[in-house]
Amino acid sequence: MQTIDVSRLVDEAKVGPFHTMIIAICAILLIVDGYDVFIYGVVLPELMKQWQLTAPQAGSLASWALFGMMGGALLFGPLGDRIGRKRTIALCFGLFSVSTFCNGFAATPTEFGIFRFLAGLGCGGLMPNAVALTNEYAPKRLRSTLVAVMFSGYAVGGMVAAGIGIFMLPRFGWHAMFFAAAAPLILLPLLLRALPESVGFLIRSGREEQARAVLTRLVPDNAPTAGKLVYQNAGSTSASVAELFRHNRTLGTLAMWLCFFCCLLMVYALGSWLPQLMRSAGYSLGSSLSFLLALNFGGMLGAICGGRIADRFGLPRVVIAYFALGALCI
Repeated sequence: MQTIDVSRLVDEAKVGPFHTMIIAICAILLIVDGYDVFIYGVVLPELMKQWQLTAPQAGSLASWALFGMMGGALLFGPLGDRIGRKRTIALCFGLFSVSTFCNGFAATPTEFGIFRFLAGLGCGGLMPNAVALTNEYAPKRLRSTLVAVMFSGYAVGGMVAAGIGIFMLPRFGWHAMFFAAAAPLILLPLLLRALPESVGFLIRSGREEQARAVLTRLVPDNAPTAGKLVYQNAGSTSASVAELFRHNRTLGTLAMWLCFFCCLLMVYALGSWLPQLMRSAGYSLGSSLSFLLALNFGGMLGAICGGRIADRFGLPRVVIAYFALGALCI
């Protein structure tokens, strides 16, 4: 029987409306994700004032969400391989949106921390699944660019959080910032109806007809109508963290973790503390939040430009250059 290499079809596909739709949907999801993550830094000055928090107490409170994000990535990342990216994204989106909304009702730091941990689980789980789904459908020649454009939604979410905070905090208080997080849930049914499932998951699950329907939208001029669909790694049933250390992946995995650790250390440190630091330096609340707005605006531009450059010169060079630039500026 004739076999069809699905990965080759994806790699060689022309960027069209189907790609644009996937990137737009995942970017919207990451905008909401970014809003939920950066919202703590926006409301921190008000929280410290209302609850009389010391700096160590505020830092400990911030860590609840980050522990949740770590657990969410480890839990929902492999889950996406087992039950599908689409279901996992929906689950994570609902979890962090509802948890963040409930944060608005928190009356004590303990209640606040618990809801932040639950929100962190959803935020940490959505990000790897959205990136993996975009990466799976992106043509090879533009993969870094398209993933970076999608991922820039995370920084846009931080900009939205800072912008809304400048307007809402003086008028409605910090509670309203969390209540606003429930609004995107209205879009969830529409987004999930349009978002395709992972083609690799469909093939692995024996749902070839659905996979063919997706590929028809992806490559309408070269749609596979007959033959057995074959997709790289689609036959693998293992989705454990241990897989990251097999087949000579140990050094690369540890290096990638170190890069992410250093990068996220600064992202979350600045995202959580920059407004409070500038407030302590004498700036007004609105002015202090504008620094967070500028930080995330730079993150958005850096992601988009870095992805385009990486497609031309390779990811390692761009990563090294960006780390050097970031270190110099900090």
